[in-house]
Amino acid sequence: MPQPKLSRGLTTDAFSNQLARLGFGTPNLIEGTEYPLTRLTQNYQLMNSLYRSHWIIRRVIDTIPEDMTRNWITITTQLDPDMIRRLDKIWRVRKVKSKILQGLKWGRLYGGAVGLIMIEGHQDVLEQPLDFDTIMPGSFKGLMILDRWSGVTPSSELVDDIDDPDFGLPETYQVTTDKGATMKVHHSRILRFIGRELPHWEQIAEMYWGASEVEVVYDELKKRDNTSANIAQLVFLANLRVLKMGDLGELLSVTDTQNQSDVYNTLQAQNWLMSNMGMHILSKDDSFETHQYSFGGLNEIYESFMLDMAGASMIPVTKLFGRAPAGMNATGESDMQNYYEVVQQGQETSLAPILDKLLPIMCMSEFGAIPDDLDYKFDPIRTPDDKEIAELVDKKTTSIADVYTAGLISQKTAMKELKQMSETTGMFTNISDEDIELADSSIDDPGELLPPMGGGIDPYGQPLGTKEADRTGLPAIPPIGDAKPSKFASWFKRSK
Repeated sequence: MPQPKLSRGLTTDAFSNQLARLGFGTPNLIEGTEYPLTRLTQNYQLMNSLYRSHWIIRRVIDTIPEDMTRNWITITTQLDPDMIRRLDKIWRVRKVKSKILQGLKWGRLYGGAVGLIMIEGHQDVLEQPLDFDTIMPGSFKGLMILDRWSGVTPSSELVDDIDDPDFGLPETYQVTTDKGATMKVHHSRILRFIGRELPHWEQIAEMYWGASEVEVVYDELKKRDNTSANIAQLVFLANLRVLKMGDLGELLSVTDTQNQSDVYNTLQAQNWLMSNMGMHILSKDDSFETHQYSFGGLNEIYESFMLDMAGASMIPVTKLFGRAPAGMNATGESDMQNYYEVVQQGQETSLAPILDKLLPIMCMSEFGAIPDDLDYKFDPIRTPDDKEIAELVDKKTTSIADVYTAGLISQKTAMKELKQMSETTGMFTNISDEDIELADSSIDDPGELLPPMGGGIDPYGQPLGTKEADRTGLPAIPPIGDAKPSKFASWFKRSK
């Protein structure tokens, strides 16, 4: 019977050794490994239990969002300082920053959460697209955060406008408040917070949400917890005391219950009275031994599971477990640098779309218009120490002074640069807006800022430009009126 032909493009090459039971299709332990699809994110009770009772899960969920929002953002648009301060006040008064942080946490824990943008006077038009012209001054009232299990149901209709940032996502959401009111809300009024991204079909299975961070670290968490519990249990077995009795078997099998009870009471009394200063009485055929358990190697095993937990959560061991760097010359700088890059990536992919939708609404509510150059930047995640700040200020100040000396910027611009530097360094905070207005706005000729070419005196006392001055390579001393060469110049010439 002819063998059926395999279809073209079907890959059939794989390593297999049937006699050694190695490779694909052979009966060995490795080939028995499977990875079933569990979709652990949908286990709502497990997520709640772990977040409430397990400190590691709480740190896995909270650490990255807290660092993403810790230093917040800086508005880079050309607005007056008073207007920027008004925006900063909205963040604080409406608790927008804390609400966004809450949404990021619930998105990581449950795989999805939403923030309903609350605008006064829009209660009856929530299912309609948000029109910026209908946002009245002072009508922005903050955010209402709901996780995916607390009354938020995405619709089956998807956004089909390719110009919409939410293209391919649910067009509307059915939101149920704590008081039982159900509302149909357009996606333009919703901020989405999701966990880890999923492939297309898995995203559909999760109703266009993401996966919980718990799902990624759950297996490693069980290994770590079981190892920690077993190590703790071994502490009780660290020192075992054994009493050997030659006739114990006969006493338990032949004698009556009263004699057995007497033996047990005797042993119990000896156990209670045992101490370093006491005395233990044994028969000549009996013996007493102690056995100690060695804990060598357990710490390395435990730390390996800690590393796996840190790798799965993308958080360094030093930050996740609160441990100092170990080992010779270990500083943890490389681990923290990698972590900062993870946080920055989260800011750009998760936090930036939320701010892009929210900032124009806040501007319309506060100013009645959206600045054409409205933009922002995330402030540095890492806070430098005093030494690093001093070095940074020194370099930046020198650069500004060099550019000003070269005649490329005016005194007013230089003072603005110093004032702007105060936001990140804390220096030059006493430069007021009035000082900047009184500063000279003209740009001087670079030649006017340098000593005049001619008439200067070099350290030899010779006029500027002579061969002696050329040989020194030292800066010339500019003349002061008709002053003669200084005594220092004369002494320098005699010493040569």
